[in-house]
Amino acid sequence: MLITGTVGVGKTTTAELVGDLLVDAGVPHAVLDLDGLCRAWPAPDDDPFQHRLLLANLQAVTLNLRAAGARHLVLAGVAETSGERQAIQEALRMPLRVCRLTADLDILHTRLRHRHESDHDLASLPWHLTRAEELDLVLEQAALADATIDTTRLSPAAVAAAVLDTTGWTRHASGQNAVPS
Repeated sequence: MLITGTVGVGKTTTAELVGDLLVDAGVPHAVLDLDGLCRAWPAPDDDPFQHRLLLANLQAVTLNLRAAGARHLVLAGVAETSGERQAIQEALRMPLRVCRLTADLDILHTRLRHRHESDHDLASLPWHLTRAEELDLVLEQAALADATIDTTRLSPAAVAAAVLDTTGWTRHASGQNAVPS
């Protein structure tokens, strides 16, 4: 599952909390923040977001995680086009479900200001504030999500539960999850 959305919407926090819910349910899984798989400098001029590096690393890491027993992968990241979604799915070598998180722009800006208040280089804040609106529009127009959840008025725990509900995995009274085939 790819949890996607614009900057500041809560992708990484949600993925980590979904992972916690899967631990509680006894479901073998792994949580990956895709940004960490492509954080390298300098980026090539023709690939400023290091998408090729991301895909190569995702493919390798996925093989290792599956070999270690992960049945499900919870990814936090961005796919802006159907081609990027397809490339991520091919790197995973498994079906991909996409859940998009959204939030009101003023909430996103508040979250981003809070996130960047301790930055030594405050120059990145204006870029992130502008990017939040731009990327949200790109994702809206691309319409790649299988499900969309508005996080504006939800707690992080409620968002994670809602995201997990979109997978079709259901929690039974016994604490076991049934995974649809």
